[in-house]
Amino acid sequence: MKLLVTGSSGLIGSEVCLHFAQLGWRIHGVDNNQRAVFFGPQGDTRWNQSRLAESLGSSFSHHELDIRNRQGVLDLLQEIKPTAIVHTAAQPSHDRAAAIPFDDFDTNAVGTLNLLEAARQACPEAPFVHMSTNKVYGDRPNTIALTEHETRWDYADPAFADGIDENFPIDQSKHSLFGASKVAADVMVQEYGRYFNMPTCCLRGGCLTGPNHSGVELHGFLSYLVKCNLEGREYKVFGYQGKQVRDNIHSHDVARFIEEFLKAPRVAEVYNIGGGRANSCSIREAFKLAEKFSGKSQVFQYVDENRIGDHICYISNLDKMRAHYPDWDITVSLEETIRQIVEAKR
Repeated sequence: MKLLVTGSSGLIGSEVCLHFAQLGWRIHGVDNNQRAVFFGPQGDTRWNQSRLAESLGSSFSHHELDIRNRQGVLDLLQEIKPTAIVHTAAQPSHDRAAAIPFDDFDTNAVGTLNLLEAARQACPEAPFVHMSTNKVYGDRPNTIALTEHETRWDYADPAFADGIDENFPIDQSKHSLFGASKVAADVMVQEYGRYFNMPTCCLRGGCLTGPNHSGVELHGFLSYLVKCNLEGREYKVFGYQGKQVRDNIHSHDVARFIEEFLKAPRVAEVYNIGGGRANSCSIREAFKLAEKFSGKSQVFQYVDENRIGDHICYISNLDKMRAHYPDWDITVSLEETIRQIVEAKR
């Protein structure tokens, strides 16, 4: 069995490569270190590419390819004819997108279309898993009634006690240009499923994290926060008193869900994949957890103006994932995730 993974040197891509290689799959990784172009040297992922090559040996092939290269993508898929495709490559920052709108859209939307059409021509039966984002909902989650607690915001509306589900609307909201490009990709993945009856799914991620994340200020919440903590670097908190809430899912649990989907693929499905309420925390609460495992005080500066389109509180409702794939659930707690990140970055 052959698995094609785009963004294979990134956090989720590399985790998927390692996970499926252990299951006996032949891995084809597609990556051109575009993250270093988007974020500079601190975003460089060549170290992860080398780690994969060393760890996986002959079961891993690296393909230096930009997914914006339409003919190159088609040629590669026709050559490999993968059993399944996991698409994690992206411009991942909603802040950065405003400065590079064409690069953002061409990577996130057009790159995804290139892969979908190549898959339709080369291997239409291959399940296609797309890493989408909760930013497809724009800032619409901020319209939910909230309650302010000592260290976090939370939903006041009991309908959202278990978080936001896949029926939440995406219209009439501010997405950021990144969110808009990801909406285009998300809807296109669904459409190729429905229109061409291809087995596709969109995973609308919360904060995807883990010890192998090359976190930067504009992307990679826990990874960057821990890095700042360990180095004594000032972390900027943008608005909402630092009480804004994220749910965090370890990359291993993302790879495990993808495994379950590939065992029993569905057509044009959408899942809100995150850590759920149990793995949620505010920035203030994340500071305390980082300090607990590092033994160092968090240095931070508060900036009163929030980031455009930022979620005040976002928790993923995991009911649909658990119902469709009952063998899957969260296995790595928030505390264990942060402990691993601290140990990896010491």
